[in-house]
Amino acid sequence: MGTTLNQAKVRKIYQQWAPFYDLVFGTIFEEGRREVVRAAEWVGGRILEVGVGTGISLPYYSSASRVFGIDLSGEMLNKARKRVDSLKLSNVEDLQQMDAEELPFPDSSFDVVTAQCVVNTTPHPEKALDQFARVLKPGGEIILLNRIGAEGGPRLVFERLFQPVTKRLGWRSDFPWERFGEWLKSNPNQMRLLERRPVPPFGHFSLIRFGKPSASISPAKPRHQTSNQSE
Repeated sequence: MGTTLNQAKVRKIYQQWAPFYDLVFGTIFEEGRREVVRAAEWVGGRILEVGVGTGISLPYYSSASRVFGIDLSGEMLNKARKRVDSLKLSNVEDLQQMDAEELPFPDSSFDVVTAQCVVNTTPHPEKALDQFARVLKPGGEIILLNRIGAEGGPRLVFERLFQPVTKRLGWRSDFPWERFGEWLKSNPNQMRLLERRPVPPFGHFSLIRFGKPSASISPAKPRHQTSNQSE
């Protein structure tokens, strides 16, 4: 399949993952998923979940939340729709097949945008982040669960050597924090880092919160102390 990520390859990879995605990744990322949902519901309002996949996190949302889920994979979405129907999740607005890099929503459509293990699976991560920021309302938050690559040492060497394999599985193993930092510097929406902290498994994944300044209110202080240390 090659090692360069593009939409067609990512879609094909996750078509293959769909039948057993929950079995492989359900328990491993459960705590991280719950942390993302808690952070999103603290903000409240209308929530866009990018990369909703099989809908595995949808039951964690309270009935007060309004959630719109999107995914590149139709096969993953079929499982998500069955989950919504079987659990009668009336707070889920809709589930649609979309590309995270080309969101069709108008500007300022959502109070929160979440993406769990998504940014490092997209062909152009910064383009996806730009779209998240564009559809976010002033005062809203982007909340990510994402793998952060090592900044040095043996783990960095391993990640770079292993990257051809992980790309065939649908993601990048070498994804340093520097990419988020450079995106923040260049983002026209003046996004700011509110929080970054490691979550299971193994501390290689982080909960990351970016805030979009309100048009009329000074930016609020983050709820948690931001950590800039490498996981």
